[in-house]
Order: sequence, then C-alpha cells, then structure tokens
Amino acid sequence: MPKATRSVSNPSPEIAQSTPVALALLQETRSIPIVFFAVSDPVGSGLVSSLGRPGANATGVLLYEEGIVGKWLAMLKEVAPRLTRVALVANPKTTSYDYFFQSAKVSAFALGIELVPLPIETAADVERAVQSFAAKPYGGLALPPDSTNILHRDLLIRLANKFSLPAVYPYRSFVTAGGLMSYSTDVPQQVRLVASFVDRILRGAKASDLPVETPTRYETTVNITAAKALGLELPHAWLALADEVVE
Repeated sequence: MPKATRSVSNPSPEIAQSTPVALALLQETRSIPIVFFAVSDPVGSGLVSSLGRPGANATGVLLYEEGIVGKWLAMLKEVAPRLTRVALVANPKTTSYDYFFQSAKVSAFALGIELVPLPIETAADVERAVQSFAAKPYGGLALPPDSTNILHRDLLIRLANKFSLPAVYPYRSFVTAGGLMSYSTDVPQQVRLVASFVDRILRGAKASDLPVETPTRYETTVNITAAKALGLELPHAWLALADEVVE
C-alpha cells in the first residue's frame, strides 16, 4: 500500500475541538486547513458555508444534527408518559442553543410537550433555574452538549434526582455519574472521521471541497438505579435495545 504523501501546497491541518476554538483558528488563518469536531452548528456559527460545500479552509465532523433534541424528547416521553414540560438546559454563550431549541419546537408540539428555555451559566443559575422549573409538576430536562453543563454535571444530576425530574443527557459520562439516560454520538467514530479528514488533506485534498461529516452511529445508555429512584419503570423492550445498562 502506498504511503500517504504530504502535498506541498497543503500545510498540515490544525485540529479544533469545539466551536469557539475553530472560530478562533479561522480568524487567525484562511490558508491553513482546519479540521473541527465537537461542533453542532458549523453553518450557523459561520465556520462553513454549507455542510456539503464548506467553501473556506475549515471542515470536519458534526457532533449532533439539529433534530437530536426531538429524539431526546421522545425518549423522555416514553419513560415518563405523564411528562408535559421539558426544559432545555444550557448556556447560550457556550453552545448553539438556538440551533437546538428551534429545531425541537416541532417535535415538542407533536409530543404534547411544552418546551421551556432554561439558560444557565453559573452554579447559582443552575440551582435557581432548576428549582424554579421543578415548582410545576410533570417536568423533565434535556441537556444539549455544552461545556457549562459538563462543568456543572454533578450538580445538574443531583438537582434532577432531588426534584424527581427525568433527564436525558448528551454524554454517557452523565449516566455513569448517576444520571438517568443519554443518547449520544459514538465518540470513537468521530475520532476516526477526524483522522480520515487529516489523511485526505495531507494527500492533497482541499478542506473547502470536503463535505462536513454527519454522525451515523449513536449510543443509548440508561441507569436503572436512577430510574428506580425517580419512580420510573423502563420498558423491557427499550432496555433490550440500549447499548449499555448501568446498575
């Protein structure tokens, strides 16, 4: 098999994890290729012109398609049929909040769910916002991928359990830490896709010509202990399809 050869015209690409990092690199250079990952709205954030034709010197891997929240809402409704309200919890400064919120409206309406914006930033915000939301019955939480949510992971899980709020999280680590469930992209697949971009660029491809890759594999993780604490009985068929069951 021939070895990968590096194109004279293509410098080694920069790897950018998250939208803020990718945007910062894009401001610094329009000639060095940038491969991003952990990015949810590359078009809305200005990283690329379109997913099919990025158009500049950046391309990469989409973390979540906008319709993911619809899947999260359906999961919540399935495990908690009486649920009528779901708060979308995240920091608009550190995640593509509108990207997720706007796309979730149609799914929420179809499921008979009131979608409630719950912007947070500090630990005090989290305490105040979740407690206020929990004052009304039949509520649940959906957490998009967000560095603020990761920072306050344990607090969010503790409050969700304290106020008996079924919650769906963006990463498996939230579930192994005591959260109810997650439906997340396959991280190893994302890493392999990033490596594929780097390989193609080193062989001479232009980032502007490489379509942004969308996730094709997702993993469901559920925590039986958390479900019991919330008074929920997870459907057996649903458990059978889960990729991982935490007890």
